[in-house]
Formats: sequence, C-alpha cells, structure tokens
Amino acid sequence: MRARRSRPFHAAVSRRRFLALTGGLAAALRFLPQGAQAEEEKKLNFFNWDTYIGETTLDDFRRKTGIVVKMDLFADNDELMAKLKGGNPGYDVIVPSNDYVERMIKAGMLMPLDHGKIPNFRHFEERFKDAAFDPGRKYSVTYMWGTVGIGYRKSKVKGVPDSWKYLYDSDTYAGRIALLSEPGTVIGLALKYLGYSFNDTDHAHIEEAARLIIRNKKNIKTFAPDNGQDLLASGEVDLVQEWNGDVLQVMEEDDDIAYVVPKEGAIIWQDCLCIPKGAPHPENAHAFINFLCDPKIAAQNALFIQYATPVATAKEVIRTMEGGKDYLSNPAIFPPPEVMQRLEESKYLGEEHARRIQEAWTRIQAA
Repeated sequence: MRARRSRPFHAAVSRRRFLALTGGLAAALRFLPQGAQAEEEKKLNFFNWDTYIGETTLDDFRRKTGIVVKMDLFADNDELMAKLKGGNPGYDVIVPSNDYVERMIKAGMLMPLDHGKIPNFRHFEERFKDAAFDPGRKYSVTYMWGTVGIGYRKSKVKGVPDSWKYLYDSDTYAGRIALLSEPGTVIGLALKYLGYSFNDTDHAHIEEAARLIIRNKKNIKTFAPDNGQDLLASGEVDLVQEWNGDVLQVMEEDDDIAYVVPKEGAIIWQDCLCIPKGAPHPENAHAFINFLCDPKIAAQNALFIQYATPVATAKEVIRTMEGGKDYLSNPAIFPPPEVMQRLEESKYLGEEHARRIQEAWTRIQAA
C-alpha cells in the first residue's frame, strides 16, 4: 500500500466539487481580430472532475511549456453541460463522458480537434482510436475509462454484495447506502437490475425503475455528488454506488474496503478530453491534450488516480513503476473478460429521453 497522497486541489476527497470561473476573458477574446490571437497567452482553463489529475501533472506541464493551468471542478456531466450550454464561459479543455460527448457534438458545443497537433494519439490502443459516439475521433480523445459498481466495507457487509439488489431492493443495510446523484446513471443501473438495458428508452420501464428507487428510498442515506468513497472511508455508509477508481483510491488506504461489479452488469464508460467551442486558448488546449497522451505522463497520471489509461505504451511504463504491476493486474481497474461481457456503454438517446429521465429524477427526489 502506498503512502497517503496529498490532494492539493481540495480539503476532502470528493472528486467532483464545483468552483466558479468568471468568463469575461473568453468573451473578450472572441471579439479580438484573428491576428491578435496568433500568440496565445501562457494560460489554460481546465474544467475537470475532482481528484482526476496526477499530483504534479499540471506543474509538469507548466515547467515543460510555460503554460499555467487554472483547474476548476464540476460535480457531474449535467453540471458540465449546463455550464456550457449557454456559451463557453472561458474553458479550454473539458472532460465529458462518452454519451455527453455525443450530446455536445449534436448541440454544436465542441471544436473539432487538429490531430496533427496531437501526435501522441498514435500511442493509443486501437479500440480507443475510433468510437461510435465520435466517429473518427473528430472531437474527443479518451482520457480514462472504467466502470461503475459497488464499493463496500467488508467487515460490515455479509459476503460479497454482487447484485444491485443490495442498493435498490433491500432493507438489510437500511440507512447505510449511498447512490450517485447523476440521474441517468442511477436510473440506468436500476434498469439493469430489473433485467433491461441501461439504454432502455421504454417509458414503462423507466417508470418501473423510478418506482423501484422511490420504494427503496427510505433505505438510502444519500444521493452522493460523487463523494461516496469519502462516506465509505469515514464509516458513514457501508455500501456505495461509485466509479471504480474513486473506490480504489480509498482502498489503497483502507484494507477493509472492496469493489465489485454486480452480476446483473453495469456500465463501461470513457471520460474524454475535448475543446469546447469558443475556447480562448485552442493552441494551448491541443498542447495540453497531447501532453496528457504522452506515455510517461499518462502512466504517472493513471497510476496516481487509479483509473485505466487508454494509452497502450503507457502500460509498459507503468510496469516499471512502484505499484505498477498491482495496478495492471487489478480486476477492478481492468475487468476480466467475464465481467466485460456484462458491461454496457452508455449512449446519448436524444433530448426527449434526457427530459424523461430528468422528470423521473425529479419525482424520485421529491418522494
């Protein structure tokens, strides 16, 4: 077990806490003559999930390029979407998940990437060089990938909680359960438990999932804004629905915590690096994305945050690093084939479906 890592960006381990960013600079730059932007200032505004960057990565980029990164944090994809929907307030690089990448593409919110300025893309695994949600990778490159499952405290839970039943349909651990606060994920995984696809669009099935959650809401302590791992680590809950890497971060520090992908299946996701339309520093943004795709940087970054890297050659670097072999052999990071078969990729299913999910979520929260 490695020593506890310092976390310079926040006081507590919560991956997705928002900090506001003023957008006057971006608005002003959009009205400058084209030639005035030829020499970009050495700045970059990065909108990211919390605890989702290496301990020294931003400083390493500054030392290499002279570009100073200002990183702000968002709580979930819906918050990211809402922040940019009315226009970019000044961000250069953002990290949406795969279904939100597609949603943003269709809404005209992303800038096409110049792959000539991202030569490190050649180091990616083949399966990450194209994507159904972004054909040809015109707008995105994968940052990290992983799963959503159940984190649990072994001494408090009898056996392995290998079913979503523990979170959605049982009072055995009443008051000791935390679900995520992201509507599409919570409802989609309820659909998985009920035997449907995560991406099911049938209105009756969505209503069935909502009723299931409402019926079990008395047993749920909180819908956590992606800080379930903190609640688990502090002993406030015994079971959490969480992103695998977030649970792995606290597993490093507490041998009594474990992670499992339920037998009904779960989602496999990709978080992606994108440049939003109206970015004030697009050249710096390309340089930053290319830097994060460098095998050595990607290796250090992935090993620190405990998520799976898409950079194939980074794995060879990781193999030589302290803790690297444990990282590469960890089934919670790189699921074995039998688990991969139970995973679904979340899809963007249109604005009507998004509205229906949000309406169901409003009823769940009000119940």
